[in-house]
Amino acid sequence: MFQDLLQYIFSGLTNGAIYSLIALGFCVVNNTMGIVNFVQVDFVTLGGMLMFSALFGAGLPMIPGLLLAVAGVAVVAMLVERFGLRPARSDNHLVLIFLTVGLSIILRGIIKLIWGKNRMALPPLTEDTPVNILGASVLPQALWIIALTVVAIGLLTWFFYKTSLGLSMRAVASNPTAAAVVGIPAGRIRLTSYAIAGALGGLAGVLVTPITTLNYDVGVLLGLKGFAAAIMGGFSSFPGAILGGMVLGLLESLSAGYISSAYKDVVAFVVLLLVLFVRPKGLLEK
Repeated sequence: MFQDLLQYIFSGLTNGAIYSLIALGFCVVNNTMGIVNFVQVDFVTLGGMLMFSALFGAGLPMIPGLLLAVAGVAVVAMLVERFGLRPARSDNHLVLIFLTVGLSIILRGIIKLIWGKNRMALPPLTEDTPVNILGASVLPQALWIIALTVVAIGLLTWFFYKTSLGLSMRAVASNPTAAAVVGIPAGRIRLTSYAIAGALGGLAGVLVTPITTLNYDVGVLLGLKGFAAAIMGGFSSFPGAILGGMVLGLLESLSAGYISSAYKDVVAFVVLLLVLFVRPKGLLEK
């Protein structure tokens, strides 16, 4: 029984790490622009697709392919902000949110045109021989997902607390009016926030597709779960996004193991609703 529980926990932490990366992307854009960026779901798909092309189209080794895929999604994210959102003549947040929905549909269509509708597969980062941990059998890809998520969170923390650009982004998130008064460039901040969101979404896509399948809309369900994780933890809280992702992943895994895999999504989202009934702003939102 303990081994089964440990197996479910590792599975939940693996999924939770992916949801946390996506949730952090949502939070970064929300903190700097005050909107929900629904293009985030397609950044996940694009990460997997670029990784596929880097490995099988360009013939790159695994690590350079991963870095190129993440960087490529970050560049596309900046293009989305610069040419998709910035020209909008409205500052109304609802209008901008609907604009991100339209841009998401457009990007998904471009992905479908370039890579087609067939399902594809990515190889794992390293050999696929399971590792035994206290009796639980864990795939190396799952360990890579957890480890690289921790590294990404560490780099994000360093960026926001130790660099001038990161501190500027925190200032905009805390008080946009005061930030504008002291001359912090809003355009540069928005562009950077989209680049970070794109990199996080792309990394999630690169890491998760070796244990799932890859097609043009694979990021939609993952992205929605990342969105739910961000809401659960508190939409403007980075620690909340991480906590929400991990809680959602564990709930899914435990409910699939002890109840039924058919109900794992239902259980997770029911708990999300219960959390919002008790704490409407999320678990860690003040």
